[in-house]
Amino acid sequence: MNQQLFETKLFELFPDVQSSGTVSRQQIMSAMNALNTTKYPTWLMANKVGRGLYAIAGGNAVAKVVPLETIENDVRKPVYVTEAEVAAPLVDPAYVAWGNHSDLDKIITSRLFHPVYVTGPTGNGKSTMVEQICAKHKIPLIRVNLNSTDDEDKLIASKTLIDGNVVVEDGPMIVAMRRGIPILIDEIDAGSANLLMCLQGILEGKPYYIKAKNEIVYPAKGFNIISTANTKGKGSDDGRYIGTNVLNEAFLERFAVVFEQDYPSAKIETKIVTNLMQKFNCLDGEFAATLVKWADAIRRTFDDGGVDEVITTRRLVHIVKNFSIYRDKRKSVNLAINRFDPLTKDAFLDLFDKVSADPNAEVGPAPAQTPTEQSENGEILI
Repeated sequence: MNQQLFETKLFELFPDVQSSGTVSRQQIMSAMNALNTTKYPTWLMANKVGRGLYAIAGGNAVAKVVPLETIENDVRKPVYVTEAEVAAPLVDPAYVAWGNHSDLDKIITSRLFHPVYVTGPTGNGKSTMVEQICAKHKIPLIRVNLNSTDDEDKLIASKTLIDGNVVVEDGPMIVAMRRGIPILIDEIDAGSANLLMCLQGILEGKPYYIKAKNEIVYPAKGFNIISTANTKGKGSDDGRYIGTNVLNEAFLERFAVVFEQDYPSAKIETKIVTNLMQKFNCLDGEFAATLVKWADAIRRTFDDGGVDEVITTRRLVHIVKNFSIYRDKRKSVNLAINRFDPLTKDAFLDLFDKVSADPNAEVGPAPAQTPTEQSENGEILI
């Protein structure tokens, strides 16, 4: 591989490499992909300075040696992610693209700053959708989960002790801004008002002043904020999402796009469950159909106020994994719904037994018919 050509492309994709003097394995792979080559830059192999980190000529900073991760030194690692550790998520071959996937894909790949808020019930694949879009395009992603006790240091920067010296470490938001990559803020409605207010300017695409460093950080092209939540920032009236907060209206107004995502249709969810069964070598088409029909009936009953709990897509994933281990359908379901109170659990098991015994049995309210679930001849697909 031509060294000059490779380094030119690397510096074009990651301008910070020249100033830091180090390059990560993920950055190397991205440059190779951009040049459409499989030849590894062997001249970098002799310059390894840490795990997945290499020194590169022309840098202005001394390469930082990263210690091996062991039980002994793990407690001394900085709390926040470092730039060298940021990578694209792994591709899940069982993933099924549906719902808002294509629209969000266009936003992420446009590399425009266009903040997104994805709202919907728990366990329906909101975060997975973001991760798999980035995985598909090999785009590094930082994911952060919030809670009510977090403060500004959680996202922006914090002081930490390294080798006896006080160092200001960039938080995940600043790392994403410098790198020009998306950041996924999961459960953003669980964040405190004080924490979220520090994002006002950043959500407008403006630079951020880090007081602890006396430095202004400008967002690089490709930086974006994608948030997920179970509510629309108005709190949880039914108490199902304890810990969520009413978010500031001015804060919510800064999101350019709001996607509403419910649970997938029966057709899509059958494909999800089937793919998972294939992935875990436990394919059973009849069991997959039963699980989807059972979950769908429970959700419709929940919508009508008949039960207080639902079976999420995530819980179906748990059941499939249980089935791959035990090869016992009822046991796999039972272990996954033990989290519910006895009355709810018994009702769910009774319904599962009914659907298993007669797949054609009518259970729960009649399913809603939507145009997106009709075949070409008008037949409803369930």
